[in-house]
Amino acid sequence: MSYPSISIIIPSYRREQILKDTLEDVLKQDYPHFEILVVDQTASHDPTIQSYLENLANTNKIKWFRVSWASLPAARNYGVRRSQGDIIIFIDDDVQLPANYLYSHTKIYQEKSEIGAVAGRVLDRMKLADAEKINDSEDPYTIEMLPPEAMDPGIAWYYIDLVHTTKPQEVISTRGCNMSFRREVFTKYNVWFDERFRGNAVREESDFCLRLRQTGYKIWYEPDAYLVHLGEETGGCHDMSTRSFSYQMTFYHNHFLMALKNLTFLEQLRLYTKLFDCHVLGNPPCNKGGSPIKILVRLLFYTLGFIDAIRTIIISQWNDGQIYSKNDINYHQLQSNKSLESVS
Repeated sequence: MSYPSISIIIPSYRREQILKDTLEDVLKQDYPHFEILVVDQTASHDPTIQSYLENLANTNKIKWFRVSWASLPAARNYGVRRSQGDIIIFIDDDVQLPANYLYSHTKIYQEKSEIGAVAGRVLDRMKLADAEKINDSEDPYTIEMLPPEAMDPGIAWYYIDLVHTTKPQEVISTRGCNMSFRREVFTKYNVWFDERFRGNAVREESDFCLRLRQTGYKIWYEPDAYLVHLGEETGGCHDMSTRSFSYQMTFYHNHFLMALKNLTFLEQLRLYTKLFDCHVLGNPPCNKGGSPIKILVRLLFYTLGFIDAIRTIIISQWNDGQIYSKNDINYHQLQSNKSLESVS
């Protein structure tokens, strides 16, 4: 039986030992054709990790790319442009993988031609007991089939659960730390990650998936394609404190940007209402503190985030925001032209 080739892309930011542990897990995968691309946004590493990464790159076990900027959507795009696989898998730099992880992703593409993306199950370390309950029907949080609301672009984000759901099914979006795509989503349909999504890029994968579904491809949730997301306290997305001004602005900006780009007016209203009820008022499932001061502060961020997203959309009339990708493409075109001139 022939298997599609795989490119595993790992964007990394300020990770040390946990990046090494993640790579060790990936290198143990028993799959015939796969490559590992690390897009490293870390300025400098601990000498031990630096040596480890250099050794892997020098022995062609990984492709290690150092970049001088930090943008998760841009890192994903950067990796795709340098990948060779028929199937592109994105994982975070702080995960643990089961032995059959790659097969669990690729089997869906072989069985279902209408599937353009696979959303894998994510077992969070904060709920690490989940990893021991993968098929435990007695787990009170277990979900077999997601509710209809999980396919509504306006409110799906509060109903789609890729942690406790146990049955394969169509879904509206993936989760960024465990997702895969057919290569042609990028090369044929020209769907790329939007580099205007900031910070830890909340909703950047949701935006990508909404645009992917416009191609006619479907997204399939496969619980067998699971991993454990360790959620390290430093590095990665956690370098931006959830209590910081920057994080709050990024959180609301990215939600509103996704809505303004992809949703109908009524879908936007549903999202804005749910976002306000949950994240500003603090009602379930957010369950935030309900003091008047906290609500007023969250309302301020909600309002500023909406204004900021409007500003992004206005600027996008003459600048699509794909700055990192354009610089990368222009650089390679320039190098290519120089090579042709030297030959002639």
